[in-house]
Amino acid sequence: MCVERVQRMLTAIMLGFVMMAAGMGMVKVAFLLQLFIMIMLLIWAFTNFCPSIYMLSKILPPCNFDKKES
Repeated sequence: MCVERVQRMLTAIMLGFVMMAAGMGMVKVAFLLQLFIMIMLLIWAFTNFCPSIYMLSKILPPCNFDKKES
């Protein structure tokens, strides 16, 4: 696994938790999780710095999308 793929999977898992919390009636928790995800994505969009990729890059290698995997 590589950093960017793991980060995308973690984002999808967090969105799943938001859906689960909303479905179980925990609207405040769902709102706060969704707000957190939105803030992180906005930070990434405006500064080109993603805190989760920064932290994950300390333990995982970067993805080499230019190389063809076989």
